[in-house]
Amino acid sequence: MRDFIARPEHGIVWISGASSGIGRALALKLASEGYKVAVTARSHEKLVELQTEASGLSGSIIVLDGDVTDAEDMEHVMASIEYEHGTLAMAILNAGVYLPVHAEELNRADFEKSFAVNLSGVVNCLLPAIRHMKAKGQGQIAIVSSVTGYGGLPTSAAYGATKAALINMAESLKFDLDKMGIRIQLVSPGFVDTPATRKNAFPMPALISAEDAARQIADGLKSRAFEITFPKRFTILFKLMRLLPYGAYFALVNRMTGWRERPSAAGRHPVTPHPVK
Repeated sequence: MRDFIARPEHGIVWISGASSGIGRALALKLASEGYKVAVTARSHEKLVELQTEASGLSGSIIVLDGDVTDAEDMEHVMASIEYEHGTLAMAILNAGVYLPVHAEELNRADFEKSFAVNLSGVVNCLLPAIRHMKAKGQGQIAIVSSVTGYGGLPTSAAYGATKAALINMAESLKFDLDKMGIRIQLVSPGFVDTPATRKNAFPMPALISAEDAARQIADGLKSRAFEITFPKRFTILFKLMRLLPYGAYFALVNRMTGWRERPSAAGRHPVTPHPVK
């Protein structure tokens, strides 16, 4: 069975977390290529602005408000796509939040919100999307993770844990989805210039714009690759670092981030340099 690659004529593309950053740029990119794109986020105003910006493009934007942490909300979004707009051809599960974690002042809420949005939020979209695609016998799913999921980094105990889980989730689901005619891909960005990363008070190596990230994801969605990762000179380094013994890995991360020499008080720590979409 040949891998399914969604084209504009196949139906709707659904993007979660589309109000800013990579999700927003990708919605505009795909709409410019003629796709009909359903966008979901909690900010109705930002989604309407996105719809207006796309009005002159060959494709179009459909605004479907919703909170990915609410499973019922996502069921309603999927029902709206199916019964009001057409077949779901592709789901790009992108919604995410980055909350830095410092061991000196652990906050349960940071973990709970990170898990609810980044992990459970993906599951809440994934279940209705797969159910719809299974009935049609074809579909394409892209789960947006991060190279932060490749290995532990300072302040990423919550964010990185969710991204590592998404990597494992996508890898594990691939075996069954292949047999169902549903193609799943993993998106692992490095540093991308988004509202989240603009808070970082440090140089970010190989930083790219959200528009560049969107172009690379759009190209990757048309490829046969399982993982779409960029910029490769940076993300491949992170992947190779995980082959090191733990002692060497921790020493290298400390050297790269200068973390061991930084103040230990959580309130005085700058945010660590690691990728956030």
